[in-house]
Amino acid sequence: MRADAPDGPAPLEWAPTPFPFGRLAALRAEGPVHRVHVPGSGDAWLVVTHDAVRAALTDSRLRNDIRHSAGWETDGGHAVGRNMLQSDPPHHTRLRRLVADRFTPGRVAALHPRIEAVARGLLDRLPRAGAADLVSAYALPLPVTVICDLLGVPAADRADFHTWSNELVAPTGAEAAAASAAALTGHLSGLITRKARTPDGSLLADLAAPGRPGAKAPLSPEELLGMAFLLLVAGHETTVNLISATVLSLLQHPDQLALLRADPELTGAAVEESLRLHSPAHAGAFRFAAEPLDLAGTRVAAGDAVLVSLAAASRDPLAFPDPDRFDLTRRTRGHLGFGHGVHHCLGAPLARAEAAVALRLLLERHPRLALDAAPESLTWRAGTLLRGLAGLPVRLG
Repeated sequence: MRADAPDGPAPLEWAPTPFPFGRLAALRAEGPVHRVHVPGSGDAWLVVTHDAVRAALTDSRLRNDIRHSAGWETDGGHAVGRNMLQSDPPHHTRLRRLVADRFTPGRVAALHPRIEAVARGLLDRLPRAGAADLVSAYALPLPVTVICDLLGVPAADRADFHTWSNELVAPTGAEAAAASAAALTGHLSGLITRKARTPDGSLLADLAAPGRPGAKAPLSPEELLGMAFLLLVAGHETTVNLISATVLSLLQHPDQLALLRADPELTGAAVEESLRLHSPAHAGAFRFAAEPLDLAGTRVAAGDAVLVSLAAASRDPLAFPDPDRFDLTRRTRGHLGFGHGVHHCLGAPLARAEAAVALRLLLERHPRLALDAAPESLTWRAGTLLRGLAGLPVRLG
């Protein structure tokens, strides 16, 4: 990938960091678009203001298919099939339609009893009082269980699938990422084969055996693998980050926690404010200019890569006054925590439901919940696209 500006300054290094907000604010003050170099990916144009990000996400000249990149030769060797996030209309439209009916607000509402049952079961396993890591014991297994139930992933495979997906979204190294991609590809391929032979009513079986009455239109083997990969990974990674970050923000802001305890109807507002403030999906997938274009006053050449910062957009003071403050009474309409446009997160209703249920039941069960570590000691996992807590030590009670 490249972002050529032969007569301009060298691109800024843009390596993932756990706390990029100060640097993003400085860039935003200088202008909406900046030339950066992303280690492992190359040069790109980084978009950092709310209006410019929103416009970029709906500009049909910016494509998600990497084959529009000027520097494209191969998909890089770490891809697991081909999925919606790597596609553009009409191909993207066809793929999305195959699964969109499983993630409508009505279908998600029907899942509420299962989500609550999983959350209560996880809370039952926690001690009534004492120390616990809320990520590994609660925020992680809840969405993993729900999406694996939906897809039909056996319980015995779920821990491995999370380990591999975690490596792919926040790589610790090229070799580890390649090994995880290979392992995940192998296991998903085997699972798809078994689902095609023995349908069980799961989404993956429905996609893998399209000849059955009521089943979906056929997917190519590459598309089927990519669909399974995307739904599995996107179906839990961002929700883990959302649940844990929301709890942390509430524990760091006792006044806001008191508001929520006094009025549980603010649970949805707490989730939306956390989506805005923490942006579990820190950036959108790379996009590529299919033709020369003007992007918020910056000339972008055909083939250039564009990276939209959802985190920067959702902390733009022109869109959200006092943007670094956690405020449950804030008007969050217009935040870009789930993206925007045709690639707006398909699973947003499910993620919102899981986060709201997780938060409500946790606070009911543990009215004396408290942080059990200094906030500055917490470890955040940061990749180019995702950001979230590695652990959240709490005191229960």
